[in-house]
Amino acid sequence: MASTETEPTPGPGPQDAAGPLDKAPREPVAKRSRDSDLSGLEAGLDALDAVVVERVSLREVLVKKVLPPVLAVALVLVVWQLAVWGHVADRTKLPSPSAVGDELKQRWLAGDLFQIIWTSVSHGLLGFAAALVIGTPLGLVVARVPFVRAAIGPILSGLQSLPSVAWVPAAVIWLGLNNSTMYAVILLGAVPSIANGLVAGIDQVPPLYLRAGRTIGATGLRGAWYILLPAALPGYVAGLKQGWAFSWRSLMAAELIASSPDLGVGLGRYLENMREASDMAGVFLGILMILVVGIAIDLIVFSPLERWVLRSRGLTARSQ
Repeated sequence: MASTETEPTPGPGPQDAAGPLDKAPREPVAKRSRDSDLSGLEAGLDALDAVVVERVSLREVLVKKVLPPVLAVALVLVVWQLAVWGHVADRTKLPSPSAVGDELKQRWLAGDLFQIIWTSVSHGLLGFAAALVIGTPLGLVVARVPFVRAAIGPILSGLQSLPSVAWVPAAVIWLGLNNSTMYAVILLGAVPSIANGLVAGIDQVPPLYLRAGRTIGATGLRGAWYILLPAALPGYVAGLKQGWAFSWRSLMAAELIASSPDLGVGLGRYLENMREASDMAGVFLGILMILVVGIAIDLIVFSPLERWVLRSRGLTARSQ
């Protein structure tokens, strides 16, 4: 006899019933959690890589950039004037700031102040440009060719340590008293610094960069232009800055020693003329003008270049 009892159709028990209800939201919750973790990780990495560039207010620029050097100059002038009042040295050896100011005024009224400055600056910039054209490929060759490095590397280091004034007598004998002598002295002073700076920068390039460049076909000149130079830029810029310092010092040494109407009167020649005339106010003015021009070139050219290099590598957090 067949049973007439109707067996209940097996259905989900309490645990099974809860299972699908619990399981259905579990996957989206877990997925959302994973997505949230990944998003947080990406945001953190982006925050590490991002360079925060903030616009600096005029007041902050004045306080942080303008005020400190102004205070330093004021302090030097005060100490200088106190030394004059205290008769630390005779007035013929230590002129007062006002006497130097009077000399500056006379040069301004005479109309030759800017001509004196431009004579030196033009020689310095042209000589440095030539040194840049020569020193850059020389540094690349020395850095990448072991035989050339073994042969020329020590010579470049020795030339960099050689005082620039040592080249002036030889350059005068070789080339005579003309602009070629100035440019030769500048080249001999600046090229080793530029080349050595580039060599030092290339030595710090990770080998992985070079292998990656070869993988995409950046070899030879392409590799030098697209891989080596950009990667070695910090050391290269440091070499350029040092090269300009050597250029300027070499030029001043040449102008102090070499004198000719064909050369004109630059800052170094003006300084020597004032020494021969025993005009200490003029001597002090010549020293100050040489110092001001050197600082101005650094602030106008090399400091912005250094900040750009640092910003491009995420090494500075604020626009300066």
